[in-house]
Amino acid sequence: MPPLNNKIVVFESFLGKQYSDNPRAIFEYLQNQNYPYKLYWSIDKKYRQHFEDKNLICIPRFSMKWFFIMARAHFWVTNSRFPLWIPKLKHTTYLQTWHGTPLKRLAADMLEVHMPGTTAEKYKKNFIKEAKKWDYLISPNPYSTDIFRRAFQFDKEILETGYPRNDFICTHNNEKKIKKLAANFGIPLQKKVILYAPTWRDDQYNTKGKFRFDLNLDLDLLRKELGEDYVILFRLHYLVSEYLDLKPYQGFAYDFTNHEDIRELYLMADILVTDYSSVLFDYGNLRRPMIFYVYDIDQYRDHLRGFYFNFEHESPGPLVRTTIELIKTVKKIDAAGFQLPPTFDSFYEKFCSLEKGDSTRKVVERIFLH
Repeated sequence: MPPLNNKIVVFESFLGKQYSDNPRAIFEYLQNQNYPYKLYWSIDKKYRQHFEDKNLICIPRFSMKWFFIMARAHFWVTNSRFPLWIPKLKHTTYLQTWHGTPLKRLAADMLEVHMPGTTAEKYKKNFIKEAKKWDYLISPNPYSTDIFRRAFQFDKEILETGYPRNDFICTHNNEKKIKKLAANFGIPLQKKVILYAPTWRDDQYNTKGKFRFDLNLDLDLLRKELGEDYVILFRLHYLVSEYLDLKPYQGFAYDFTNHEDIRELYLMADILVTDYSSVLFDYGNLRRPMIFYVYDIDQYRDHLRGFYFNFEHESPGPLVRTTIELIKTVKKIDAAGFQLPPTFDSFYEKFCSLEKGDSTRKVVERIFLH
């Protein structure tokens, strides 16, 4: 057995595809505070370009070096699951950060499983078995804590701190920073920004682990009706393997699916358009307009996943089902001036109130300085 090294921390985000999310926030805090740890990033070699020029020590997933360092490490930090076959040794502390406040049902709470290569019974069993390896789990709010306990059947310590990833948007939400980001990405400063960030569909896939996404948006109509005043940024889910061909819409539509971290897109966005994705809970910290493009809500709610609460009545923004309705809603927000919906205050208190810009510090002090 490789000898323990108390100073090694291995980070991974979204199966090694991104330098992002809660693991990134914790990594940057440890790095900036000069804590005496050797910090490694576990990466999928196919996505190596996302980790270049960032002063990171990267190790390819499932390489010999990766197995050796994983076995020696004192800490594992990830926002998704490691494969079930990877052994966790007694000296390793496994911090599971997870990656969102749940709207759609998770793990043991799922009534049906439509993913390829598994059954509902097998999926739940494997999920819960892997969760038994976790030593700590981060929760963004009390609502999530209750669900995580049950859905993951997790009986160890939950850190109810808010999400470290949202410290960035809490502390960088100012006009100077936003304009600098837009200029860096080539976004026209005179245009308003719509961010479209939908989730994936369990039953839309090409092969196991490679999900497709049907856009269901009329981009020609969107450009015709909104192109004078808006641009739209696309951010598909990390599990979606589809490639967006936006060349015909150059100057109006931008593909940010492979951008390292959505946190910068949140800041640039004047309006978020999503569906059932947990991005809605993160973006809620900014108190900006949200529109929910839910063309398949009946199928998703009643057959595919199901929701934890009455989404139609408690959503912090209007629900639309067609491109025309989406356009009308954007124009209405422009014409009337944006006002938070009556449901927003209770939404914010329930889901966002713990996030004040210091969640990462709370996690680090509990785990790494304990």
